[in-house]
Formats: sequence, structure tokens, C-alpha cells
Amino acid sequence: MTDANETYFERLVDEEALADYLEGELGPVEEYSVSHHQEGHSNETLFVTWGEGELVIRRPPPGETADTAHDVLREYRVMDALQGTDVPLPDTLLACKDHDVIGSDFYVMSRVDGDVLREHEPERFADHREEIGGELVDSLVAIHEVDPEEVGLGEFGRPAGYTDRQVERWGTQIEWATEVTSEEREVRTLKEVGDWLEANKPNSHPHTLVHGDYKLDNVLFAPGTPPDLVAVLDWEMSTLGDPLADLGWMLSYWRDPKDPEPAIPELTARFMEREGYSTREELVDRYESRTGFEFEHEQFYRALAVYKLAALGEMFFRRYLEGNSDDPMYPKMRERVPALATRAERIIEGEEPL
Repeated sequence: MTDANETYFERLVDEEALADYLEGELGPVEEYSVSHHQEGHSNETLFVTWGEGELVIRRPPPGETADTAHDVLREYRVMDALQGTDVPLPDTLLACKDHDVIGSDFYVMSRVDGDVLREHEPERFADHREEIGGELVDSLVAIHEVDPEEVGLGEFGRPAGYTDRQVERWGTQIEWATEVTSEEREVRTLKEVGDWLEANKPNSHPHTLVHGDYKLDNVLFAPGTPPDLVAVLDWEMSTLGDPLADLGWMLSYWRDPKDPEPAIPELTARFMEREGYSTREELVDRYESRTGFEFEHEQFYRALAVYKLAALGEMFFRRYLEGNSDDPMYPKMRERVPALATRAERIIEGEEPL
């Protein structure tokens, strides 16, 4: 770990204070260690060895964040409520609001063995490619079939008007980011995309629990074959809302062989372009057949997804400019956000079809 990384790690966790907290909640152990998992690009993840157990801690990044972003206790609440449902999840253990422990809210869950499919497919899945997309869709369906009232999430959000608020919210996040980033460069296409989304919002939509960040690299596949999706991760954006927004988001990360070069090549998996993987249209067909929902206004939902990606990228770029992240991806958002805005424009104009 470099000196810079050590400094950032120290901002993430006070190892002695965390040990005292865990000992008080879980009992004393002989073996204890903490490491920073650096694969994500939003909330921070810490891996903790606690005796014979392996734990995961989720906390927000240090420094100022935009309103409603990085709400880890909200993430904990929904995961805890969904224990025992058909939604695959890690076991939730503890939630802590005491900032004297590590400097922020955080929660603790069990660590689940398996693979997150980011850059490459596991070799063992080469003969099971179609099942990867099928498992991904079926777990999304499981989320959308949850009865929020039955699991204590009836007041978890306001599903009516969700899609309207998404357009407004992500526009607000872009405004927050550009308070700083506009001094470096402007992305005028983002404003045009936002205006189109505002003018083309669906009049109505189904109401379900939504994940808010559902995509292939936010799920975990168990060891072995065939592919078995055993955990859905990263619930910080979950609420009650429009399930078709979840579907559009998932599709924004799924590649077809006909697609142009990705806007963010460093964060774009391309292995699903290979023979044997489901196409986006096939994933939509599977989703529609299992939920009964029709994926109307697909250009709106896919453009909204890319607009949100651009907003996140601009927020990341602000965090980089303010010195509040050591993530090497954040400075690249200088060029990647304009590329995302162009991609959203292509979807709107029909140049990047489903």
C-alpha cells in the first residue's frame, strides 16, 4: 500500500475503534484484519477477518457528498427486510450510526463466496452463457415481485411519480457536480438530454420495489456450474418506484455484438458479445414473460440510464477535483462523461437500438 493509499485508508477506518465495536457486538476473537476492497466506485467496501468469520463493511466515501447519495443505512434497511424472500442476499448483521467508530454510518454483513463478473467470464461458465443472462433477469424479477407491505417496506418510498423524480433528481446531481467541474470543462449535451427526458416521461408506470443499481457486476455467482446467482449487492439506491427503470439500467451495461465502442471502456464488460449470450431483446422478452410488464418507452428508459451514468461520472469527477477520492477512474471522467452524453443522444435518435 502506497503512502497515499495508507492516508486514504486511515480516513476510511480506525481499526482499533472498529475492533472495539465489533468485539462489543459479536464477542472477542483472536484474529482480526481489515482491507480496502477497491473494485467499486461509489460507497466504500472493507473486508474484515473476524476470528473464523469473514465480514463486509459498507460505508460512504469520506468528504462532502451530494444529498441522498451514499446512504448506507438505507441500503442496510432494505437488505435486512428482504432476508428470507426469494431475493438472493448476504446475511445482514449490524448497522451503526455512531460516527465515533469509523467516522460515518456503516453496516456489517456476512461475506459470500463467489465471482462478480466484471471484465471476464469465469472459464467454468463458457458452456453456460445463456444462463448468466437468465439468472440476472430472474433475480431482477424476484425483486420486482416482492410485496413491500409484507416485508415492512410499505413506506420505503413514493412509487407514484418515481420516474418524474428520477429525471429531476439526476439533473440536480449534475448541477451539484458542475458547481466545481464546470471550471474544468462543460458538457452541454447533458442539458439537451435532460430536456428530452423531461419532455418524454411516461405518463404512468408499474409500482414495485426497485434496486436502483441493478447490473451484472452488482450480483455474485456461486462457485461451480451451472451459474447460480447467490447475492444481489449494492442496494444504496433502492426504493419503491418504477421497475422499468431497473430494467433500462441493467440493459445499459449489457453489450450486443452490434454495439459501437463503449463510452467508458475501462468499466465496460464486453464478454457478453460472444456467441451463446442472450441479446438485450432476449433479456427483455424473458423479463416481460415473467412479470407481465411491457417494456414500453424503451428509448426513454435506456437514455435515462445513460444520463444517470453521466451524472454519477460528473459527481465522481467533482470528488476527484476536491481531493476526496483515490479512485483512479475519477479523473478519467473528464472525457468519459461527454462520451456518455453522446451515447444517450444516440439512443434518443435511434442510432443505438435495443
